[in-house]
Amino acid sequence: MSVAEPRRIVLFRHAKADWPQVADHERPLAERGRLDAAAAGRKLAGTGIPFDLALCSTATRTRETWKLAVQEFPQRPRTVYEERVYEASPGELIAVLNETPDDAQNVLLVGHNPGVHGLAEVLAGSAEGDAGERMGRRGFPAAAFAVLSFTGSWKSLEPGVATLLDYWAPTE
Repeated sequence: MSVAEPRRIVLFRHAKADWPQVADHERPLAERGRLDAAAAGRKLAGTGIPFDLALCSTATRTRETWKLAVQEFPQRPRTVYEERVYEASPGELIAVLNETPDDAQNVLLVGHNPGVHGLAEVLAGSAEGDAGERMGRRGFPAAAFAVLSFTGSWKSLEPGVATLLDYWAPTE
């Protein structure tokens, strides 16, 4: 696989979580979150992107979001549950992505705000169509995702090198 071929990164925020009396890391999805996670999975499957790797936070709500979303995929990608994605800043998320092996062409990252939204904004040096405007208007609500593309090795991923190709968020 050539590093000259465009790579795609999908940044996917966990679906709506419940607020029971548990530690933040252990918060489960709310009923609406379960519905939105499946809907996001259908939209992600509809992109036709053949994901090679999914990096998912270890938090309960991200693991539940991923479990429901991936059921909609035609093929399950290799999944790595990564502690460093929980509460990560955009810079910390870039560091995690920089470690991705170059044989992975398309990566999906399931994480949290404000890191995921911030990462989408930091990576996107440009946007196609109205994707940037839609993301700017909607923010990055629960179960939203952004599709970005860049050319180069994963080690070369840095601010401004990607193009925002698409953005989706569930209706509220």
